[in-house]
Amino acid sequence: MNSPAIPHILVIDDDADVRELVTEYLGGHDLRVTAAASGREMFELFDRESIDLVLLDLKLPGEDGMLLARQLRERATVPIVLLTGRNEEADRVMGLELGADDYVTKPFSPRELLARVRAVLRRYQVQATLPERDTARRAFRFAGWELNLRTRRLTAPDGSGVELSNGEFSLLSALCRAPQRVLSRDQLLSMSRLHEAEVYDRTVDVQVRRLRLKLESDAAHPALIVTERGAGYRLAAEVESLY
Repeated sequence: MNSPAIPHILVIDDDADVRELVTEYLGGHDLRVTAAASGREMFELFDRESIDLVLLDLKLPGEDGMLLARQLRERATVPIVLLTGRNEEADRVMGLELGADDYVTKPFSPRELLARVRAVLRRYQVQATLPERDTARRAFRFAGWELNLRTRRLTAPDGSGVELSNGEFSLLSALCRAPQRVLSRDQLLSMSRLHEAEVYDRTVDVQVRRLRLKLESDAAHPALIVTERGAGYRLAAEVESLY
């Protein structure tokens, strides 16, 4: 009988060899693993089992992996790690913006995959143990802007709404939680649940650039999200928390 304390990983991949490799390797390192070959099986298992993390192959025959990831994210806050043989930056960024927590390109090292899975699980465990006061926070207000954490809506000083991607929202909320503090890329990756692998070193930079285009009057000379050379980024504004 499996201990309820052991994280349950759901692997979705049409390649039987990959399923066997991942199941055996993760299963041999204190993780419970269930494998399936299609999106239909994924949702059936997800509805029937208690799942702690989903490993989802984007390249399933006859299925749109990005659509499956979006549908999964809409149904639950379960961590999602995407598996794919594609290496284009656009795919990586799109996966992150759909709400994926990590992205592993095939062929991958089982040891590296295990490290990524454990890192994502740790981030979610930390989030689950945040003080009740922090999770009760309704919004942040800074420099005339308001970021509503419940509706995920950003309101400009003139009262207009500004659309944010999942990645932009996550990064901005992380910056608001630590105003005036210099946060390294690694800290921002962890706090915002963005991907932290070496192939994603530019993920934070991409999201910061996009946020600046929406927040700054002059994105080329930012006054709100300031770059601290060699250290990271800082939200250079006083932030009021609304409860």
